[in-house]
Formats: sequence, C-alpha cells, structure tokens
Amino acid sequence: MSPRLIWRKGVSIVMLSLTGVCALAGVSVLLIILGYLLWYGGKYIDWNFFTQLPKPVGETGGGMANAIVGSAKLLLLAALTGVPVGFLGGVYLSEFGGKTFSFMVRYMTDLLNGVPSIVMGIFAYTVVVLPMRTFSTLAGGLALGAMMIPIAVRSTEEFLHAVPRAMREGAMALGASKWRTISSVVVPAASRGILTAALLALARVAGETAPLLFTAFGNRYWSPGWGQPIASLPVMIFTYAVGPYEDWHRQAWAAGLVLLGLVLITNIVVRTLLSRGTSPQRP
Repeated sequence: MSPRLIWRKGVSIVMLSLTGVCALAGVSVLLIILGYLLWYGGKYIDWNFFTQLPKPVGETGGGMANAIVGSAKLLLLAALTGVPVGFLGGVYLSEFGGKTFSFMVRYMTDLLNGVPSIVMGIFAYTVVVLPMRTFSTLAGGLALGAMMIPIAVRSTEEFLHAVPRAMREGAMALGASKWRTISSVVVPAASRGILTAALLALARVAGETAPLLFTAFGNRYWSPGWGQPIASLPVMIFTYAVGPYEDWHRQAWAAGLVLLGLVLITNIVVRTLLSRGTSPQRP
C-alpha cells in the first residue's frame, strides 16, 4: 500500500471519528437534559399537577392546570395571528415578488427572526400593554405571533418553491387564473410542508419566557377571556425555579419536563409528516 493511500485512509478515519464524537456530544446534551428532567421532575408529575391550581405561597402540593391552559390559549392566539400573516407573506415572495422588493422583505424577515425575544417582549409591552393599561392574554399571544411570522414566511416560501413549475404551467394552460392556480394546485401540493412549518414555529415559541414577562405577566388563578394576565408554563417555571421553596423547585422540574415533552411530541409529528413526503422536488 502506498504512503499516499495510507495517509488518505488515516485522515478519513480521523475525520469520521471526529464527526462521530461531535454528533454523539450533540445528542448527549439533549439526553442529559432529558435525564435531569426525568430524574428531578418525573416523580412529581401526577394527576393533581394537570388538574389543580397552584397552592398558596408556603403550602406544598397543587398543580399547574392554569398554566397549561394558559400556554394553550397563548399558542392558539399566536397561531391565529402569526401563521396567516407568514403564510400569505410566503405566498407573495414565492409567486408574485419581484427582485428588489422581495430581497428587502427576505432580508427584513431574516433580521426579525434574529431579534432577541426580550426585545420583542418590550416592543409588545409598548404597543399593546401600555395602551390597554393591563397585562393580558392578547398581548402575550400577539408577541408570540410576531415571533412566528419570519419562520412561517421563509418556510412557506421554500415549500412553495419546491412545487414543480410544470404543475403551474399545466393549470394555467387549462385556463386557470394565477390565483386559481396558486389556491387549487400549488398550495395543496405544498400543504403538508406548510403545516410542518407552522408546527415548527409553534414549537419555537412554546418555551419563550421573556416576551410573556412583559405581556401576559402571570396569574395564579384561572384567567377567563383575553384581557387579563394569564399563567403560562415558561413563566411558572421561571418563577418557581428562582423561588425560595423546595416544593416550587420540584414543580419547576415537573413543568419543564411537561414543556419539553410537548415540544418533543410536536417535533415527532413534524418528522412523521416529512417522512411521508411533502411536495415533489423541482427538477
């Protein structure tokens, strides 16, 4: 065997080993976090955790039913505000946008995606909370919805671009208008990918705490309607984790496990949708 071939094989083995170690390290971080949550929080999850309100300060027991329902309401409102705007923006960039204006929109969307969540919370506090003179579910949902917009825009555009041009040309050759082609051919072909993007955006904002501290604030009781402060799992985790009571610490671990479980379930659903195939690739 020539020295050059030996050198190439040696480099290949070293690089393969290095990439494998790095991949293992990346997976190990998630496994360690999940292990910690299971060890410290798994034994404190019971039926009361999902059905009862938090106990008064200093008492042990209780649950986070209000925070679970509150997170669901916030994510529902975020989806109703962020997904339609992101979807229509993605449709415009993919099907109607020109060069200069589309470049500016994409650039601003990428910048918005990189804005720290606490800055988004301060912005929502200024434009929603201060005029309403109260923290509210509406303010929290709008803050999370604004964070979902750039993810939905860019993902929708990419999935629509993946639809073959031949499908558009075939529909228009049969006499369909451009809007008819988009609504009845292009969007249905990319619908699974667009749904995947929406779920990923929800998973992205589900664990955000900083925007909710400035908008939804928190509540230890039920919060009917949309105009009152509301509890959420991320804020409850933060509050309990920095609190002085051992029982609060245990419930923070349990809430963290529940939140991570919801995110993992969302990602599993996304992977399942993607494994079944989205839209055909552009030739």
